[in-house]
Amino acid sequence: MSERKWVTIDGNEAASYVAHKTNEVIAIYPITPSSNMGENCDEWASQGRKNVFGVVPDVIEMQSEGGAAGACHGALQAGALTTTFTASQGLLLMIPNMFKIAGELTPTVFHIAARALATHALSIFGDHSDVMSVRSTGWAMLASSSVGEAHDMAMIAQAATLKSRVPFLHFFDGFRTSHEVNKVELLSDDDIRAMLDEQLIKAHRDRSMTPDRPVLRGTAQNPDVFFQAREACNPFYNATPGIVQEAMDRFAKLVGRQYHLFDYVGAPDADRVVVLMGSGVGTAEETVLKLNKMGQKVGVVKVRLFRPFDVKACLAAIPATVKGIAVLDRTKEPGATGEPLYQEVLTALMEGWAERAGADAKIPRVIGGRYGLSSKEFTPAMVKAVLDELNAAKPKNHFTVGIIDDVTHTSLKYDPEFHTDEPDVRCSLFYGLGADGTVGANKNSVKIIGENTNLFAQGYFVYDSKKAGAITVSHLRFSPRPINSTYLIERASFVACHQFVFLDRVDVLGQAEVGATFLLNSPFGPEEVWDRLPQEVQETIIAKKLKFYVIDGYGVAKAAGMGGRVNTVMQTCFFALANVLPREEAIEQIKYAIKKTYGKRGEAIVQKNFAA
Repeated sequence: MSERKWVTIDGNEAASYVAHKTNEVIAIYPITPSSNMGENCDEWASQGRKNVFGVVPDVIEMQSEGGAAGACHGALQAGALTTTFTASQGLLLMIPNMFKIAGELTPTVFHIAARALATHALSIFGDHSDVMSVRSTGWAMLASSSVGEAHDMAMIAQAATLKSRVPFLHFFDGFRTSHEVNKVELLSDDDIRAMLDEQLIKAHRDRSMTPDRPVLRGTAQNPDVFFQAREACNPFYNATPGIVQEAMDRFAKLVGRQYHLFDYVGAPDADRVVVLMGSGVGTAEETVLKLNKMGQKVGVVKVRLFRPFDVKACLAAIPATVKGIAVLDRTKEPGATGEPLYQEVLTALMEGWAERAGADAKIPRVIGGRYGLSSKEFTPAMVKAVLDELNAAKPKNHFTVGIIDDVTHTSLKYDPEFHTDEPDVRCSLFYGLGADGTVGANKNSVKIIGENTNLFAQGYFVYDSKKAGAITVSHLRFSPRPINSTYLIERASFVACHQFVFLDRVDVLGQAEVGATFLLNSPFGPEEVWDRLPQEVQETIIAKKLKFYVIDGYGVAKAAGMGGRVNTVMQTCFFALANVLPREEAIEQIKYAIKKTYGKRGEAIVQKNFAA
């Protein structure tokens, strides 16, 4: 077996790596959250990188998402292993082809960076409103909740679709997961080959349209046969959950990471559980484990396979002791009696609880709520509020959490002081200006630490839709254990402000904990900087006993011929102060990252960065 290596990548690369390795045709029309997936495959194909079958996939850029889905449909009918990537409005344009692909029982996986749909306003941020709008197309829907899972589930979906002949929508959050950088163990080519059944691939090819084996497809049907023919797909969908679990079990034997259609974490005798899918799972799991340590009997059910929804597997994941269930959806369906996941869980309980727990068993109380629309923050404090609500005499149903709804009063109150931070997890915040290089440098820092130390590393980057010229905030975590915290840093031991003018406009030290290190890019040296700071900043530095360092990043950058790009200077200062790597080794790694990042732009730019 070829060796697996640990890499530090984002969710888009984690999914597209598998897609590129397992497909022969990749039809793309890049749209913001998913564009990296298409761009990665395009770049790898142009470099001549081969898939596991020894050929370079054909990457075709179409003129719309509808065109990309149509190209996929055509290539699949010709017997090629084919995929695409999309999100939000782009997914909506694929719906007509998706109905056909599913109706013809054609195996494929589309990878979706799930994002909000334009309703009262356009939003480029993440939730599940796009993927929930295609749940009637007949596609299996498999959810990933982290960067590592986006990699693993992409593989599991590919294996399962070939056997089930049901097409798969593999989705993950189109911001928190797609753009989060995290340390993952990459599947080897041998792993990927072992997950793909050559006989099933041959069967897919044998179903291709060819004049040598004429078949009739895509007819028009009348009432005498349409209904019967529509029901004929039932056995395929009935078999799909079992096929997915089988693929998950085979994956576990190969790689050692075990998944189930529904995974439960928490007290075995829990009285309250929360049910959800996607990136909120990491936050919920962290909260549940903390509350268990505090003596509470709570748990979380992580939904992996949302379609076809397996009633038995869902109920088997819920402890028999449970009295209250809160189901969280990351979408809103105005006018519905409840959001999609809530409705599925209710139906599962009505249809199967008596069989699971006995005819006289009382069905647990179920409430549903919405969270995280358009990437609204979802923190451990909010998960705790949801679980606490289940203890109320009359818990609020159809609630919201994370906002203040002063119109219909649906929101739950939560205590922002509740945290799940572990003392050995180091959290760092960096405030930069869009296009000043801060985000790029921080991505390199995460990779340097993730790939050169035993620590796990996570990077997440917050900027608004204006991007260049707007404030960017980089959230970096380093931990001896895998990092599941899918929410912004609330308490940082290191804060860097790369623009002096931010001190008047932004509370950069609001998240700094007592005794934290504060690094400031300042045109004023140590003798005069104090008198130039706003009074509030002075008071915070004193009150929180911060270790305060300044550097004239612009002066250094100018001397090195870098103009206004202070990223390399500030990155070097971070490594000098953070003590994650020995200084000399850190500088070597920064230089290596510079060469990798800027090598294409010429030796002069590399040397200027070296000088900085």
